[in-house]
Amino acid sequence: MSRTCEICGRGTQSGHSRSHSNIATKRKFKINLQTKTIEGKKMRICSRCIKTLNKVTV
Repeated sequence: MSRTCEICGRGTQSGHSRSHSNIATKRKFKINLQTKTIEGKKMRICSRCIKTLNKVTV
């Protein structure tokens, strides 16, 4: 399973990790995926979408 949100499509981003001597090494920024049941369907959703859904439905 890929690490992407099923609602917004956001996924893993890449960047650099900087050491004290400023050497750049590749790293990944993973999104905060949660499993949530919406309308009887299990979905893998990022925490940002969960916050937005709580705002919209209230």
